[in-house]
Amino acid sequence: MLPASALPDTIAVHAGRDDLAALGVHVPPIDLSTTNPLPNVGLGGDSYETLATGGTPISGGSHVYQRLWNPTTARFEEALARMENTQAAVAFASGMAAITACLLAAAAEGKRHVVAVRPLYGGSDHLLASGLLGTEVTWAAADGIAAARRPDTGLVILETPANPTLELLDLARVAEQCGGVPLLVDNTFATPILQKPADFGATLVVHSATKYLGGHGDVLAGVVATTDAWAERLRPIRAITGSVLHPLSSYLLHRGLQTLPLRVRHQSQNAEKLVDRLLANPAVERVHYPGLPECDPQHLIGRQMSGPGAVFAMAVRGGYEAAARVADSVRLITHAVSLGGVDTLIQHPASLTHRPVAADAKPHAAVLRVSVGLEDPEDLYADLERALRS
Repeated sequence: MLPASALPDTIAVHAGRDDLAALGVHVPPIDLSTTNPLPNVGLGGDSYETLATGGTPISGGSHVYQRLWNPTTARFEEALARMENTQAAVAFASGMAAITACLLAAAAEGKRHVVAVRPLYGGSDHLLASGLLGTEVTWAAADGIAAARRPDTGLVILETPANPTLELLDLARVAEQCGGVPLLVDNTFATPILQKPADFGATLVVHSATKYLGGHGDVLAGVVATTDAWAERLRPIRAITGSVLHPLSSYLLHRGLQTLPLRVRHQSQNAEKLVDRLLANPAVERVHYPGLPECDPQHLIGRQMSGPGAVFAMAVRGGYEAAARVADSVRLITHAVSLGGVDTLIQHPASLTHRPVAADAKPHAAVLRVSVGLEDPEDLYADLERALRS
């Protein structure tokens, strides 16, 4: 049994596993059942109604159908909630499905207006700007959230560190401006190892679990860590829209959490070493990294975040053409979207993840984003240095 006083590394290994001893197993089982036997018509119907309306399994009842509930997914959710210091978590088939569910939950109560702070992940930005879900967005600076709020504002949405420029926001100050409006924070870059937004006033903590939580580039998933009340609102949306996470993916994510502290800390150390070398490279005009004093004017590292993370952006001298040549010239590093895996990735945000973003909010054409993996930083720098010479 995991004690209430357990520290983060212990939580990562043991959370979501309290029922294993009673099952007589050491590793969480994978329940692949799409349908489940019903004890009788009455309990079957009660189970269906409870799960379909956002509740959890009733005593003596049934899980009914995988779209409503799955024990493998529930274990991952329990573990992630414990790591984020929230009451509950709800897992989805992707990070975008997770954000979509939050927007739909707010809209269902007549709160269709959103205040959002750029920069955001390009997919989130595109979803908000398109109005596809019937929502209306007001883009605001972090210090303009209070002025941008309306009676029908359902969410304040932001990301820190921000994608792709790694800008940092003071979550406690932002939460004060929300005035009771739920604050949604995308915590993908920081992970619960470096930052716990709920401790600073966030109501909804969203992850593209595809990234660090999975950590190996082989799982597509999203998750929202939140309150019990919000979890009850999100589960029916997941069931109705069919955005449920497959139990095999849930198993892989739960397993990934065990090594998350080790991976994130070591990758962060590698990133710091790379940034130090790149600052002296004449082909690099500027590096955006939370560990640099000029990138953390509010001194949030050590106060809000326990470390600067493993992602940085660099502006290459020579603009778009030079940046494109660097991305095309790496050999050890993989030129690909995504981040947070054990191997190092590089991409050009303006051409890829942030291509749909409005021109006045698009990343500079000279900027490349690097997600640092577990390789030796000497090998990584040698590859980048050769590409920069190109």
